[in-house]
Amino acid sequence: MNKRRLGQTGLEVSEVAFGAWQLGNYDQWGGMTDADALNLVAAARDRGCNLFDTAPNYAKTNSERLLGQALKGQRDQVVIVSKFGHRPKDGALDFSAEWFWESLHQSLERLQTDHLDVMLAHSPPLEVLNGNHEIWPAMREAQKQGKIRFYGASTDYSHEVNEVLDTTDAQVLELLFNVLHQDVRRSFDKVREKDVGVITKVPLDSGWLSGKYTASSTFDGVRARWSADDIAARAKAVETVKTIVGDSAPLAQQALAYLLSYNEVTAVIPGIRSMAQLDSNFAAVGTRLSDDVKAQLEAFWNELTDNGQSLLPW
Repeated sequence: MNKRRLGQTGLEVSEVAFGAWQLGNYDQWGGMTDADALNLVAAARDRGCNLFDTAPNYAKTNSERLLGQALKGQRDQVVIVSKFGHRPKDGALDFSAEWFWESLHQSLERLQTDHLDVMLAHSPPLEVLNGNHEIWPAMREAQKQGKIRFYGASTDYSHEVNEVLDTTDAQVLELLFNVLHQDVRRSFDKVREKDVGVITKVPLDSGWLSGKYTASSTFDGVRARWSADDIAARAKAVETVKTIVGDSAPLAQQALAYLLSYNEVTAVIPGIRSMAQLDSNFAAVGTRLSDDVKAQLEAFWNELTDNGQSLLPW
């Protein structure tokens, strides 16, 4: 497993990490037993993965609970990232300092640890990303108390990245970044300047960049948000991506390799719900796209979105 430095934190983390959104989710994607979840974490550890990303609302707290169980006795060997802002019982947004402390203590209990390596505000509205918001002194105080080591935000767009980096002392960002969603790379100059660690979420665009969906695909659950026009547009875009990258390796591997080709990216966190997915994700370790193919994918996105003025719906 290749490891990369997580910005100014100095933490060395696996470049392909474990996105635990689906861990312990009994209701979607065919379900998952606790035994399967524990086996997936163990298999990831066997492959050298040391970064695990979770949140209280993932699988209605089951993700944190299972990670705590799976990583017991290995705490000093792993880096755990969790979040706050989405109440797990009802999904309501709450970015108050009061809820931050309550959420943090609940996460620590579920994860069976006395500290988080990274705590992130979970996809908050823009005003929360401003350093004047009450969550930032709360996170600094939690860091001072040793309950979190580093903090930042999970967010989606370049203007949000700029707000965080211009107004806060965040050390880590978790960013929506993949071949079809490249908006955040427009802030990479600032990321380098601030020496912020970047974890990339949704690196396979919720499965589209695995190559398994087409214009005739249908979706339920959270993915039912896509209209028929959205599905058709994504399917067409994926076909163009396939033409650019060629067939020398599976599409999913090349999609992850694209992200790993950026020095600003510390780690990718694809979701994992089966051993087949785990094997596919970790096959990308050590892979990079050529500068030419990388440039072609950037030019593709620029044209697709009119230089970021007309983004694909998320």
